Amino acid sequence: MTSHDRQQQHHNVEQVGTVTMMSANFSEHNVHEGVERPKGGFQPASYTSHFVEVDGSRLHYLDYGTAGRSPILCVHGGAAHGHWFDFFAPGFVADFHVRALDFRGHGDSQWMNPPDYTYEAHAADLAAVAEMLDLRDFVLIGHSMGGLVSLLYAATYPGRIRVLIIVDSTLRMTEDRVAMLRNVGNRPGSRYATHEEFLTRYRLRPEGTTAAPEIIRHLAAHGGRQLPNGTWTHKFDRNVYAQRNGFDGIPHCRKLTIPTLVVKGGRSPRVTPQLIAEAQAQCPSLELAEVPYADHHVFLDNPLGFERVVKAFLSKYL
Repeated sequence: MTSHDRQQQHHNVEQVGTVTMMSANFSEHNVHEGVERPKGGFQPASYTSHFVEVDGSRLHYLDYGTAGRSPILCVHGGAAHGHWFDFFAPGFVADFHVRALDFRGHGDSQWMNPPDYTYEAHAADLAAVAEMLDLRDFVLIGHSMGGLVSLLYAATYPGRIRVLIIVDSTLRMTEDRVAMLRNVGNRPGSRYATHEEFLTRYRLRPEGTTAAPEIIRHLAAHGGRQLPNGTWTHKFDRNVYAQRNGFDGIPHCRKLTIPTLVVKGGRSPRVTPQLIAEAQAQCPSLELAEVPYADHHVFLDNPLGFERVVKAFLSKYL
């Protein structure tokens, strides 16, 4: 984003199309015992695709409906995209208006030039999008990096958000973790000769997911981009990792005045008892819930288990 871009204040909303994508029919080898599977497999929600402009940068979001209902805004983790919530939305559109944002440098949102992917920048984008869409008393759900961004947003921009749900976020980005991510980001990304090779070799990171094969294939279908030479690679800007900054979310917990839930994957080591104890020392009302049979990618690994946890929490406050 140039200095000229930063001087421009655009509050435009553009609808670019309506898409309904059906799940592919894959084998059951990645469906682990204990994870409920709907008859016929997991089906993604239909959605409309939109762009908004924030300070000269173009951000993409998905709108699953239903207009006029209480709003839910979902934000993804690092190197992911809004379509990660395509399998979350079906359980909520009857009662809520669900949207999912692509952070800058991710999905179909614009890459920043020069790169600027700090937690603070993402939180400012989130504030601008919430204002543009006139989200009031909304539920904010953030996974991994998106959980830290959501925590920072709730602490820094109070007033619009009503409920905060942080999904398997470490709450504190240590310097050794930041160094590891920067090392990953500074390496060239993988290249694939064809789109089918990209789809076939697509993997979730970190490893350990229990997500169904049709979910992973669906994410892959939305996660690649073709380069000028015809090869394929991942959609996100690698500077998202290369320029990752440290962040301690614990002190921000003391500023939370809204119902807040941290959701832990039952098999994930990221949310430790020590972190929760520190967070609750700052915000005694903060609650913890665990989704069984799920690793870090909680709502992909056990979609129905995650749905139950979220609905139980929302039923207490909405």
